[in-house]
Amino acid sequence: MSHRHTLRIIDARQRELWDNFVTSHEQGHFLQSWGWGTLKTGADWHPLHVVLWDTQREQIVAGAQILRRTVAHMSPSLGHLAYIPRGPVLDWSHQENANPTSSGISELFFAQLLPLLRRQGAIALHVELPLEESEEDSIAAQRTLIALNFHPVHPVQPIRTIVLDLTPDEQSLLTNMKEKWRYNIRLAGRKGVLVRPARGKEDAQVWYSLLQTTGQRDHFGIHSFDYYWRAWQIFAPRQQAQLLLAEYEGQLLAPGRYLRGMYGAPGYLSLRRVGQRIPQPHAQLPLTVGSDTLGKKPGRDLV
Repeated sequence: MSHRHTLRIIDARQRELWDNFVTSHEQGHFLQSWGWGTLKTGADWHPLHVVLWDTQREQIVAGAQILRRTVAHMSPSLGHLAYIPRGPVLDWSHQENANPTSSGISELFFAQLLPLLRRQGAIALHVELPLEESEEDSIAAQRTLIALNFHPVHPVQPIRTIVLDLTPDEQSLLTNMKEKWRYNIRLAGRKGVLVRPARGKEDAQVWYSLLQTTGQRDHFGIHSFDYYWRAWQIFAPRQQAQLLLAEYEGQLLAPGRYLRGMYGAPGYLSLRRVGQRIPQPHAQLPLTVGSDTLGKKPGRDLV
């Protein structure tokens, strides 16, 4: 085992260290943010933050937020399921370039992580990688996990997400859209559609009512209002999340949740269209309004 790399458990006093690592890492994901673990404590998950520390360079080179769940009122040490959502955060390609006589970062990380989890009472570990199957690093990651006797299972999180990079200027964004989309966006502006950030609990409740209607119509499940409100309270004060509302004459048309600031990538935004007050069947909304409101800071959406 490498004496240069040691596994460490970090606590809430090192939250900024953890979030800075996730923010700056190419494979960082919102579900690995400290706030996400805090949110999940309300759903009976117990977060554990583990890092692989490089003693020579004195920095984190790999890490994972591990959510642990057990029977109600039972300590995780007595047996639990361990789950790494969209992680671990590490360079999966590192082992491809490593010296053949040495282990890559992923092998070093799991070689120390798995015994730790066993000692803490884990009976199974579910890993959902932050990689798309088509990505080159995904092949290296799958090889590593198969070598460690992991087996394919059904995913918990959505397999893929559609994102829109908002870093180009507005004209470039419009140019890359279909002609009909550009028409609808400009029409929305002419008709007086406004996009603004939610201001508080009342706005969130109006949004949730619309989400309930949409979930029933399109047959998808949603969380309770308290879950989403707690997410707002955790992320909004740290400027890691924003709820955007599209309105026409004071009536809510479409809400979009924007989670940002964690992942060393261009800013992304997604709006779900749920209303048709504009006289077109699916009116696109002026997304760049939200980008300007949020200051175009790095982030990824998780809608």
